[in-house]
Amino acid sequence: MKNTLSNLYQHKTLSQEESKQILIEIGNGKYNESEIASFLTVFNMRSITINELMGFREGLLELCTKLNLSEFDPMDLCGTGGDGKNTFNISTITSFVVAGAGVSVAKHGNYGVSSISGSSNVLEHLGIQFTTEETKLKEQLKEANICFIHAPLFNPAMKRIGTIRKALGLKTFFNMLGPLVNPSQPTVQMVGVFNQELARIYNYIFQKENVRYSILHSFDGYDEITLTDNCKLITNQGEHILKPADFGFNRISQNSLDGGKTIEDAANLFIKLLDGKGSEEQNAVILANSAMALKTKMPELNLQSAIIIAKDSLFEQKAKKAFTILKEVR
Repeated sequence: MKNTLSNLYQHKTLSQEESKQILIEIGNGKYNESEIASFLTVFNMRSITINELMGFREGLLELCTKLNLSEFDPMDLCGTGGDGKNTFNISTITSFVVAGAGVSVAKHGNYGVSSISGSSNVLEHLGIQFTTEETKLKEQLKEANICFIHAPLFNPAMKRIGTIRKALGLKTFFNMLGPLVNPSQPTVQMVGVFNQELARIYNYIFQKENVRYSILHSFDGYDEITLTDNCKLITNQGEHILKPADFGFNRISQNSLDGGKTIEDAANLFIKLLDGKGSEEQNAVILANSAMALKTKMPELNLQSAIIIAKDSLFEQKAKKAFTILKEVR
């Protein structure tokens, strides 16, 4: 690691194979916490290369517990996080709305690092039990149309580095990797990213794979559709700019996206929103993201039709039912 860090400090980059090997060595406990922290922070001082990100991804996927959910053809809705905005758990609530609308979801998630509460924090607080057992995850998909894949359980490297990331309190390249390393490797993904450079990298990676995808980045820095500004959308069909009006909504204030000061705050808000009792602005954000996810899965839908389906799922308690069933499946 000393030689690697020395080269990186001289602005050299890693090859794809070097990146993969270092990640595997980190996962296998070869390096101490100080070495890992130093390695992580290098990539906050310069842009990561495509080869480095792809190598890190290959290393994590090689280490992870394998999972085959292909019979359900689930999609994933996962943001990179790291935007530092501390929003409520938009992609997680969206996942349940999509599940309630009849689309299978294998939601990949983790504890919060740069935000107070990640998807795992909220769901764990609300009584969802995490598992790596494929049979149980399949039962969840069969009964609730959604399962939750808690990243640290499936990947020892993520678990080992989790405490270091939390201590740093900064986004790292692990944020960039999150949506790319769902162990079920879904073929449909809606991904939110924290900057446009990363959006271009994701587009490059997904173009080389058999994935139907939507990549999202709001121009004011959010890693999802927030309706606080226009949003960049990249799909298999090309690049587009989404405006709040495209979903039938007005632009909203950033204050309406606040996720609270504690995990308990975030969990209480999560249930309120899942009950369809959020503010008009909060509901609009949930519906916009849900509509985009439904359109990612079913490209033939237009956004207004997708909004109608999402409204039915949220306000007719279908999303809440998916959550309740998921909680009951043991």
